[in-house]
Amino acid sequence: PLHFFAYGWGETSALPANTQLGVLESLRRYGLPVNPLTTLCENAEDMLAHYRAIETQRATLGYDIDGVVYKVDDIALQERLGFVSRAPRWAVARKFPAERATTILRDIEIQVGRTGALTPVARLEPVTVGGVVVQNATLHNEDEIARKDIRIGDTVVVQRAGDVIPQIVEVVAEKRPNGAKPYQFPHVCPRCGSAALREIDEKTGEADVVRRCTGSLVCPAQAIERLKHFASRNAMDIEGLGDKQIEFFYDEGLIKTASDIFALAEREAQMSPRLAEREGYGETSVRNLFAAIEARRRVPINRFIFALGMRHVGETNARRLARHFGDFESLRETARDAAIGSEARARIDSIDGVGPAVAEALHDFFAEPHNERELDALLKHITLEPMPAVASTSPVSGKTVVFTGALERLTRDEAKAQAERFGAHVAASVSKKTDLVVAGPGAGSKLKKAAELGIEVISEDEWFKRTGQG
Repeated sequence: PLHFFAYGWGETSALPANTQLGVLESLRRYGLPVNPLTTLCENAEDMLAHYRAIETQRATLGYDIDGVVYKVDDIALQERLGFVSRAPRWAVARKFPAERATTILRDIEIQVGRTGALTPVARLEPVTVGGVVVQNATLHNEDEIARKDIRIGDTVVVQRAGDVIPQIVEVVAEKRPNGAKPYQFPHVCPRCGSAALREIDEKTGEADVVRRCTGSLVCPAQAIERLKHFASRNAMDIEGLGDKQIEFFYDEGLIKTASDIFALAEREAQMSPRLAEREGYGETSVRNLFAAIEARRRVPINRFIFALGMRHVGETNARRLARHFGDFESLRETARDAAIGSEARARIDSIDGVGPAVAEALHDFFAEPHNERELDALLKHITLEPMPAVASTSPVSGKTVVFTGALERLTRDEAKAQAERFGAHVAASVSKKTDLVVAGPGAGSKLKKAAELGIEVISEDEWFKRTGQG
């Protein structure tokens, strides 16, 4: 059976206590399991002493543990300290020292992830580290290999980072075999042959630590995840073509690239047995799938740009690019010519909200011949429509809007798209810059924050009236 310790909470209207430990005690009274090693420390000496005490008990605990977490107890102080990205400023982890072992590096294999990142993996002579047999270890990136001067055939020291991920700590230089050569990191993708590049930060002139395959539309290592993204609800929104269906069609060889989706009906006609005769399918489901694909032969340009899955180009940047360029060929031509220092690069950099990282990602994507060929194939099947014009005269144009609670007439995505069509900016959280909060049933902390800041709050029905929709 699965066992757990309760240690935190999600969004709530009111907490049972004003301290971390007090809330945990309440959870314990409610019948939830709370770790008995949790304690309140008065000073740094107490914290270090408790850390060492847990470290000595580590081997006898009935579960794996790789360290402790120090937290500020006062919840009011936690709220004042806030977060950095997703990490709280009011908590810090302290890990236990990792166990180490020595072995031989037999090979370095390059794996290509779903985002195109080339990750080097060490293939090791099997060795036991912390009670676990380790045969593979992460090498992180090419800079790390060069910094540690790791070569195939070296004797290396291995540890499990956080007692989980094996990594090479250092090379035992005196045991290096004669003739061992410095490792040359590949500059082409080992899976598809496309160029593998490192993005350059225009401000610092430094290269990104990760080298990435630029053939995102054709690389088999990225293909299934890219296809899932292409067909997903916020991209091309092809109903009936979900994750399982894409995996099935990919394994059957029917869909290898995005353009293959629009030729699926022709390919299916040559299948034996036919799709309707396969388990999980019938004539109605097949007919509905093909109808859904046909319905997406006309699609707004911003959805298509987002569906391509370019690095740094999410829904927001896709809309910015679509509004700026108007048509796809203008974007394509500009991005293809957008080398550093060019007029095309300056044009992309000038788009409000689009920075150098996006400009470089666009150039890398459109300058890759494999992607260009796939785009040509795709555009034979698809007609791109312009984005709906922004209503600059709308009462909410130029305002920052936050939606919270359970909306009853719109999904959250529909509400966001509608607000942007009326010229509003949609934010995820309430701040002093927020102009309007649209609250549905069950609205919690955002509604409370809006009241504290004196921000106008309206219902979903009032939103429809204000935007002239009845």
